[in-house]
Amino acid sequence: MAIRTALTERFGLEYPIVLAPMGTVAGGKLAAAVSNAGALGLVGGAYGDPEWLERELALVQTGTDRPWGVGLITWYATHEVVDLILRYRPSAFLLSFGDVRPYAETIKAAGCTLLCQVQEVETARKAVTAGADLVVAQGSEAGGHSGIRSTLPLVPAVVDAVAPVPVLAAGGIADGRGLAAVLMLGAQGAMLGTRFSAASESLTHERARERIVAARAADTARSRVVDIVRDYAWPAPYAGSARGIRNRFLTQWHGREDELEAALETEAPAYRQAVVEGDVDTAVVLAGEAVDLIDAVVPAGELVQRIGAEAEARLQVGPAMLP
Repeated sequence: MAIRTALTERFGLEYPIVLAPMGTVAGGKLAAAVSNAGALGLVGGAYGDPEWLERELALVQTGTDRPWGVGLITWYATHEVVDLILRYRPSAFLLSFGDVRPYAETIKAAGCTLLCQVQEVETARKAVTAGADLVVAQGSEAGGHSGIRSTLPLVPAVVDAVAPVPVLAAGGIADGRGLAAVLMLGAQGAMLGTRFSAASESLTHERARERIVAARAADTARSRVVDIVRDYAWPAPYAGSARGIRNRFLTQWHGREDELEAALETEAPAYRQAVVEGDVDTAVVLAGEAVDLIDAVVPAGELVQRIGAEAEARLQVGPAMLP
């Protein structure tokens, strides 16, 4: 069996599941594995590093003959990076965190489906006006950056605001129960990040995957610390919203952001080295509240099938609740 929605119809998917385009995590191998399993894999273009993008886009392009896509952080994007990505002919292009209008026409003219991730109802309306083909309503339970609205009330509000444009849900979804739940809220699918960050094909360091498996939601926190040490000046209202798993570094500097900025000459190089080495006491592992639901590192294809099958089972239970 499979689940049929506007998302699955548009891309010919088996399940309405989308891989969140997590920067430095969702590479070409992971995106291809998700697409090959019957979902939609998105490469995490993040801040638009051309060398990284060319390597990972080549991997996904040769790794699957199914639809796949790319995501960028909108406020940091450039026309040059957008053009680079479009040369690889993705089926989908997701923009998040910023004004999509400078890029929407170019993306759609290339025959690419435009997905816009939003964190507020009014931003969703603006995305549709700009040409969004699908809107992703992201709740604050997500790992990395997000807004302040929770997924459960945000999704149906966005569904109502932008109908008939299809809406996907993101933030705190890691299994088939979450997928079934957001489908009942009116979403046409779900975008999952943290669950796939712990997939065996992800670019997540092995120690970081272990940290995700061991963590609980109470271990996560939102902070500016990660942005400061990486020298990314996130604009309002997203500044300070990066959710990650508390570690020694986050505990040391949270609440002392001014001191961290003054110490960047030594702290920034040490942090970059910690990322490379998988030192998760220093490098903060970005992850959402759904860590409670992750108990093992699993291949992405197996995750897609497991989540899809569980959602089917949950949806079939529904009619039995009616008299």
